[in-house]
Amino acid sequence: SRVMASIYEQFQQEPRFRPSSLVPPRVAAGLFGRKSGEGWYRYVDGQPQRPPARPLPPLPEALAVWVDPAASGADGLRGLMAAAGARLVDGPGNADLCLVMPWGEDATGAALRLGLDATRCAAVDPLPPLALRRTLMLTAVTSPAVRDAAHALLAKDGTAVTLINDSPGFIAQRVMATIVNIAANIAQRGIASVADLEDAVRLGLGYPQGPLSWGDRLGAARLLEVLRAQLAATGDPRYRPSAWLQRRVALGLPLTTPEAER
Repeated sequence: SRVMASIYEQFQQEPRFRPSSLVPPRVAAGLFGRKSGEGWYRYVDGQPQRPPARPLPPLPEALAVWVDPAASGADGLRGLMAAAGARLVDGPGNADLCLVMPWGEDATGAALRLGLDATRCAAVDPLPPLALRRTLMLTAVTSPAVRDAAHALLAKDGTAVTLINDSPGFIAQRVMATIVNIAANIAQRGIASVADLEDAVRLGLGYPQGPLSWGDRLGAARLLEVLRAQLAATGDPRYRPSAWLQRRVALGLPLTTPEAER
C-alpha cells in the first residue's frame, strides 16, 4: 500500500498509478495477513484457511474439443485435452467445446473474433505454464454443461483449476503487464536506474525476479499486447503503455538493457 502510494505521488498523481482502493481499508483495520492472523484469508498456525474447492464435475466421455490452432499454447493444450480423454477435432463447427487462449482479451471477444459459438466456448490463460495451474475464463453465455466439461478435462490430472467469469483479460496477465509497465515508467523518468530498480524490487519486496527481468522472461511484446488490449477494452489509463516499453519492444531490446550514457 505504501509502495504504491509513494509511486502515485512521485508521478504527480498520474491516473495510471493510482493505488488500489481495496488495500487501505484493510490496512486501517489491521488486517495484515499472516502477521495479524487475518487479511485476504484467515490464518491458523500461519496457514491460510481457504474456502472449500469447487466440486469437480464428472468427466465427459469422448467430448469433441477444438483448440484454436493460432494460440501460442495450442500444442500444449491439445496434448492436455487428448491425455484427459477428449476427442480432438479440426474445426470448431464439429466441437462440443471450443477453447481459445487470448492475450489481454476477454473470452467473449475472442469467441466473436474467431466466429465461434460463444455458448460452446471458454478461454484458458496462456501465461502460466499449464503444468502449474490453469485458469478457465467463461464467456458471458458459456453453457453450464460446457463449463463443467472444460473444468473436468483441465483438472483430470489433478492440477488446480481456477474458474473466472468473463473479464477484460486474465488476472495474471493484467497484474504482470501492469507491474512491468510501472517499472518501465520509473526507468523512463530516471527515478531509478534499471539495475537499481531490479535490485530494489527483488531484495526489498521479495519478488523472485526484478520487474524488467520478469518482463523479458514473459515476453515484452506479449505484455505490450496485453496492455494495448486492456486499454482498448476498458479505456482505463492504468493500462496506457509506457513509451519506454514501446521503444524497446520496437527495437527488439531486452527490457534490462541499461539506458545509454549521455
